[in-house]
Amino acid sequence: MLPKIPSKIIENANGGKGHIILQPVTIPDALKEKCRLYVKATLEKGCSMGVHQHKGDGEIYYILSGHGLYTDNDTTYEVKPGDAMFCQNGNRHALENIGDEDLVFMGLVIYDN
Repeated sequence: MLPKIPSKIIENANGGKGHIILQPVTIPDALKEKCRLYVKATLEKGCSMGVHQHKGDGEIYYILSGHGLYTDNDTTYEVKPGDAMFCQNGNRHALENIGDEDLVFMGLVIYDN
C-alpha cells in the first residue's frame, strides 16, 4: 500500500473563487513519465477552479458527488455524479460548484507524448 500524502489547499486556483482541496492518490514517483497528477479534489460550496489551458498534457475529471458547471473551451454545461470530462492538450476548461454540498471529483493529468 502506498503512503498517505497530506492534502493541499490552493486558494483562487487558476483565478477561481475560494479554494480547492487536493488529496493526492499516489506519490509522484508512482506516476513516472505518464502522468503529472492524480488527485481526489474537493470544491466546497461557492468555490471554483478557474479557466486554464493545458499545454503538453490533458486532464480527465470524474465527478464523485455534488453538482457543478463545467466549462469546455467556450461551452458550459451542468455536471453530476458519474459524469466524466476530458480536456485535450491545447484546450481550456474550468469547474465550479453550484450545489449546496461539496463537489468531489477525481482529476488525472496525463502527459501528451
